[in-house]
Amino acid sequence: MKIALMDSGIGLLAAAGAVRRLCPEADLVLSSDPDGMPWGPRSPRDVTERALVVARAAAQHRPDALIVACNTASVHALLTLRAELEPRLPVIGTVPAIKPAAEGGGPFAIWATPATTGSPYQRGLIHDFAASAEVTEVPCPGLADAVEHADEAAIDSAVAAAAALTPRDVRAVVLGCTHYELVAERIRTALGQRGLPAVVLHSSADAVAAQALRRIGARSVPAGLNGSVTVLLGGRESALPEPALAYAEGRLLAAVSQVH
Repeated sequence: MKIALMDSGIGLLAAAGAVRRLCPEADLVLSSDPDGMPWGPRSPRDVTERALVVARAAAQHRPDALIVACNTASVHALLTLRAELEPRLPVIGTVPAIKPAAEGGGPFAIWATPATTGSPYQRGLIHDFAASAEVTEVPCPGLADAVEHADEAAIDSAVAAAAALTPRDVRAVVLGCTHYELVAERIRTALGQRGLPAVVLHSSADAVAAQALRRIGARSVPAGLNGSVTVLLGGRESALPEPALAYAEGRLLAAVSQVH
C-alpha cells in the first residue's frame, strides 16, 4: 500500500505522521514545491498550476491515494486535481475542523493564514457548520513561513501575536493551516499563558489520514514502522529538508526515508 501526500512545503508532515500512526506498513510519498512556496499569497490559477505539477510528480510513483495536505491547495485546486487524477487515483482534500469545533459547544477561534482568514471559503464553512456559534477568525501572518523554516524566534512571535488576538472566553481553536499542527503544543502553551483554561485544539491531520485509508479500504494497524518514505522536492527525489528535522514528525519519517 502506498499513500502520497502533497503540499507547498513541510506542512504535509502532520498528515504523514497521522498516516504512519494509523497504518505503519504503508509506503509514503511526500511531494512538495520548495521553489514555489508559500502558496498562500499566490493567485488561485497559480496555486492550481503548481499543485498539478506536485501532484503529477507524486502520481508517477503509483500511489493508492493522494492526500492534498494543504488548505490553500484544497480550496483552489482540489476540483482540478480530482478531474485529472480520479477515479484512477483517489484525491483527499484538507478542510479546517470547523464542524467538530462547533459541535463541542461554546465560542471558538479559527487560526489561519491572512489569505484564508475572512475568505469566502472559510466564511462558507462557518455558515454551513457553525452558524449559531460565536466564532473569531484570527489571522496569523508569518506563522506558516516561520514553521516552514523552523525559525524559533519567528514562531514564538507569530504565535504570541495570534494568541493576543484570541478572545479569553474561547474554549477551542481550529488550526486552519497544516503547518500550524507542527507547533500545536507551542500554541497550547501560548494560550495557557494568557489564562485560557484547557483550550481544545482542533486539527485536520488525523481525520484526513483516516479518510484516505477508508477510500482505499485499508485497515488501521497499530505498532511497527515498516513502510518506506520517498521525498520529492520539486519532483526530484531528495532527503527531507533540514527544517523538517526540527519536528518530531520529520525526525520519525527521516529515519526511514529512501534518500539520505
